[in-house]
Amino acid sequence: MSSAASFGRLPVSGGSPSLASRRAARRWAATLRAEPAKWSIFVDGRLSPVASAKPFSNSSGAPSFSSLSSALSPASIRLTMSRHSSDDFFAPEPKGQQTFVDHVDTIEQRNARSTGFKGLIKDTRMLGIATMATLGGFLFGYDQGVVGNVLVLESFGADFPHIYMNASVKGWWVSTLLLAAWLGSLLSGPLTDRLGRKRTIQWVTIIFVLGAALQAGATNNGFLFGGRAVAGLAVGTLTMVVPPYIAELAPAHLRGSLVALQQLNITVGILLSYWIAYGTSHIGGTRCAPGVPYTGPVGADGNPTFDAYHDVPAGGCTGQSPASWRIPIALQILPAILLGIGMFWMPYSPRWLTEVGRDEEAKNTLAYLRSSTVEDPAVVHEFLEIKAEVLIERELRHAKTAGKGGIRGMIQPYLDLVSTRSNFHRLWIGCSTMFFQQFIGCNAIIYYAPTIFASLGLDPNTTSLLATGVYGVCNMVSTLPAVLLLDRLGRRKLLLAGSVGCFCSLVIVGSIVATCANDWAAHASAGRVAIVFVYLYDVNFSYSWGPLGWVLPAEIFNLATRSTGTSLTTSTTWMSNFVIGLVSPMMLQNIAHGGTYFFFAAFAVIGFISTYLFLPETRMKTLEEMDELFGMQRAQEYRDLERRIRAEVGLGKAGYAKNESKEQIV
Repeated sequence: MSSAASFGRLPVSGGSPSLASRRAARRWAATLRAEPAKWSIFVDGRLSPVASAKPFSNSSGAPSFSSLSSALSPASIRLTMSRHSSDDFFAPEPKGQQTFVDHVDTIEQRNARSTGFKGLIKDTRMLGIATMATLGGFLFGYDQGVVGNVLVLESFGADFPHIYMNASVKGWWVSTLLLAAWLGSLLSGPLTDRLGRKRTIQWVTIIFVLGAALQAGATNNGFLFGGRAVAGLAVGTLTMVVPPYIAELAPAHLRGSLVALQQLNITVGILLSYWIAYGTSHIGGTRCAPGVPYTGPVGADGNPTFDAYHDVPAGGCTGQSPASWRIPIALQILPAILLGIGMFWMPYSPRWLTEVGRDEEAKNTLAYLRSSTVEDPAVVHEFLEIKAEVLIERELRHAKTAGKGGIRGMIQPYLDLVSTRSNFHRLWIGCSTMFFQQFIGCNAIIYYAPTIFASLGLDPNTTSLLATGVYGVCNMVSTLPAVLLLDRLGRRKLLLAGSVGCFCSLVIVGSIVATCANDWAAHASAGRVAIVFVYLYDVNFSYSWGPLGWVLPAEIFNLATRSTGTSLTTSTTWMSNFVIGLVSPMMLQNIAHGGTYFFFAAFAVIGFISTYLFLPETRMKTLEEMDELFGMQRAQEYRDLERRIRAEVGLGKAGYAKNESKEQIV
């Protein structure tokens, strides 16, 4: 048996050792005295000449700074002390043979690294890449937010009265994008494997621009619905591609925070769309025809509402301009163009490059992402781990699809997801997380926030839009804790806490609506309390289910199933989103006594139970370690294949003790 001890970065050539170094040396000496055994020193990830000539032992006393200085010249080195027994020590390989890079990135080391805000600031390169890529999330969020605000504008109602006045048609217009996004996410898996995630992102931004332009310039229902369908194909593909793209680029200790930027950018998009729509709603005034009295159904405030069929003058609106709804829709073209152009400077995924045989480019990209060189042992080791996984999955895939052409060969990757307990477990977690993300109700509130706030007693033309803008601020600010704490606290804790918070908030809102909805004028204070708890609901959702719905599916699948797995999980969120977008206006209109809020609260409880029972903690795990975490059973044939390929690429042969768990101190 072998073990490892970590003593920090020690100055060994001249100068006085720092206080931290002296403390490290004392820990080193105490360990050697306490456990008689031979020790070897690894210097910057390689077996020290001192250790290879004569391993230190307790009988000769603890090594000193001076004894190290006589053999080592760098002013500062990375040390790993490795204990071993005499029968399992390997001498370094003879000169001319392959040198095994023995840097192993352990959980303990990753925990010692900076996470959250500090880690993101240290790794500005990855932060910049993730920020650019998650503009795809911004497009999704902007569309989510803008549609609800556009739907309540009287100028939009004057141009499209059938959508404005009919709750069912309104739901279908919102859901057209969601249904198309479901289709786009479901079909994009094979496309991303072929083109790579980078090129896929660029192509679909062109499609998105076309869809947004059709909506902004729409003159009839056909253009409006068609534009949302085209944009939906692009949005669905982007939400499927971006999270795994970031996950494949990110180091393990920052992966959660970087992928969570997807949700943060979604909330930024929602926030900007709310306030842009609020601002443009005043172009020409807030009413279609200021001099024409309302004749529509009585609203929550007891007054008649706008009737898009009867309250519009013959020549169209004399007040609020059509620009009030066309401008917010058209503005989403700008970030789409920025994303498409910006991706030219973004790297390909090293895992995809290795999969398509571009190994040298993969190594250079990995070195660039880690701000290091291709000779760095950490970079080489990470590349070899990726290479081994690619070769193993390739041989397994070839064995499964040999002689299977046509449809059978196309569906084999999807069959792999349900062929083993481990893969099905991951598929269940990914799909259920996306399902609960939608059925806890956040997007129902986002899509119809102005309608919801109006139903709680606020003025539908002004105050409800302002309250919606505040909701957008709350949504974005509440997502920041997930970005900063996700890799520190872990996934399970945030999901469990968020489920409890969402449940309590929804039950309180539902209870207030059940008792006060018939007369908000007499219960104005209760209406404002309900609005506060809508905000508190969003706080709890935004640090938990919101970001983790994107993080978990992006990180739990292995390379062979990642594209198809994320394709299915993302399609789950879009189908769930489609259902919510379609039925929410009818639920809010037809279900009495706050039943809609109790409905969503019930799913918060189910989500809590599912998380508690089925979700393992994925914090700090590399993508290559997920198989072990999910208990993937290895048949002897697989283990032999894995052992052979790892040896071929340079893993599993080392100039150090057998079965050793080493820690490289940074």
